[in-house]
Amino acid sequence: MAGVILFLVGMATGMVLGGFQKVQDPDRVNHEDRESLYQVSTIDSLMQGAYEGTISIGELKQFGDFGISTLDNLDGEMVALDGNYYQVKADGRIVLLKDDATVPFGSVTYFDTDKEILLSRTENLSEFSALVESGLPSRNLFYAMKIHGLFPYVKTRSIPAQEKPYPRLIDASANQSVFEFRNTTGTLAGFWTPDLARGLNIPGFHLHYLTDDRTGGGHVLELSLENVSVELDETPGFVMALPTSGSFTDVNLSGDLGSELAIVEQGQ
Repeated sequence: MAGVILFLVGMATGMVLGGFQKVQDPDRVNHEDRESLYQVSTIDSLMQGAYEGTISIGELKQFGDFGISTLDNLDGEMVALDGNYYQVKADGRIVLLKDDATVPFGSVTYFDTDKEILLSRTENLSEFSALVESGLPSRNLFYAMKIHGLFPYVKTRSIPAQEKPYPRLIDASANQSVFEFRNTTGTLAGFWTPDLARGLNIPGFHLHYLTDDRTGGGHVLELSLENVSVELDETPGFVMALPTSGSFTDVNLSGDLGSELAIVEQGQ
């Protein structure tokens, strides 16, 4: 793969660089590869304006049928479900992405349900997070998470494409579009990331939403739900592709951007 360096840990330990299987047929994917999360770049580099896409959607499809990301120039939010990759644009439109679209930051995997957590009702994202985290087998592993159902309320955002010189993410998010959905049927998709990956990804939950009729979605800021099954896919393997060109190569990744990240994630 041109333009990136692969970094393999977890279940990938002992595999040689380039040993991660890239295949078109999901039925032929090795068990170890289906149990790995494939991540593009780092959240701290995105926070500082590394928005150039480095890996194409076509390449990502070889590593997973499920996931979330942003797009080149920070152009909206991506949701991948059942092998289809969708873009939620800042004007609210949903676009089925072509293989040549590129991603500066995001995560994908092959989704296989390992555990289900039943939730009768949660009033907000904080309550949801606490209830699901209490049911995790371990807080030191990555989990892909999917919920399909009728949602009383979901609040999302999408950030418009940025132009160079790129602003920091905390500034770009000040111009985000915010959408509110009431009593819609759709899917929440995303990941729970352990604290050990702080700086690489977003600790805790990072969720995107997509309605069944493909008319709305985005990065989740708030929600309420009732009578749903939370499907969890434990992913002990971790594969990270680091860009070898663009803004990433000059970003200072030694600082703690936790306070800025909290503001961005809360949509304030």
